[in-house]
Amino acid sequence: MKAKESLKKTDFSLTDVISIYDFSKADILSVLKRAKEIEAMTEEKKSKLLEGKTVASMFFEPSTRTRLSFETAIQNLGGKVIGFSDARVTSAKKGESFSDTIKVMSNYADILVMRHPLSGTARLAAEVSSKPVLNGGDGPNQHPTQTLLDLYTIQKFVGKLENLKIGFVGDLKYGRTVHSLAAALTHFNACQHYISPPSLKMPKHIKEEVEEKCKIKETEELEKFIPEVDVLYMTRIQKERFPDELEYNKVKDAYVLTKAMLKNAKKEMKVMHPLPRVNEIATDVDETEHAIYFQQTASGIPVREALLDILSRVKK
Repeated sequence: MKAKESLKKTDFSLTDVISIYDFSKADILSVLKRAKEIEAMTEEKKSKLLEGKTVASMFFEPSTRTRLSFETAIQNLGGKVIGFSDARVTSAKKGESFSDTIKVMSNYADILVMRHPLSGTARLAAEVSSKPVLNGGDGPNQHPTQTLLDLYTIQKFVGKLENLKIGFVGDLKYGRTVHSLAAALTHFNACQHYISPPSLKMPKHIKEEVEEKCKIKETEELEKFIPEVDVLYMTRIQKERFPDELEYNKVKDAYVLTKAMLKNAKKEMKVMHPLPRVNEIATDVDETEHAIYFQQTASGIPVREALLDILSRVKK
């Protein structure tokens, strides 16, 4: 009974998980609290949380960590998984509209988890679905579950969320993970450093929104800011987001973090990365006390379990 009683005390106001902008600070803290509770549960107790529930895993775009961690989370909670990992094997190939696909899947499952290459598709899905929708990433737009697992990782390994200095490095223009995390951190008074090539700067509208609540600094220099930050959030330069390969080639090696570059970092500073990495973090960083990006991926399980558990009790 304790798990259920704890859930009743949470303050989660949403019926879908579409954008981190929909989350209040209370919503975020409710998810993180529930994730911690679930992570501490026995396997037997956890396996009853989605008993009798079916979750649709709908991935219109390739994914490794998000799709597999969601499917692991569903199975851990005792739920059943249906769905697809390639839109080419669905009726979309025959010309079925996206809205019709969502309406059909709403008849088959209790929760819809989806990823799509186009911005705004998750919001559209939530509008037409009779069941809760969990956004696993919609193009370069939003990736709220990644943001929540990032916050859970920071809380767990740094020890707090409030008043931190965070350095975002690399592809800040197309990186949906940094867009979402930058917005979420405004609830916690984070000083944000945006470190990128000029062509990959954080979008103006995001900077303006963040700057209303938090201090920001913008630069092209990485090493200069390493001693200042509590968290260094590295990102991959995303070739697939570039309309012009020549432009990609100009910036693909803009930042490569090495162990030697961390010599003046704070002892407790942590390096994060949403993965996959290409060459932006040298493997010699892996052995340092700063690297927590593999632990970060593991955080996806309890956080997604928490979201599934919460939404399984929601009535739209």
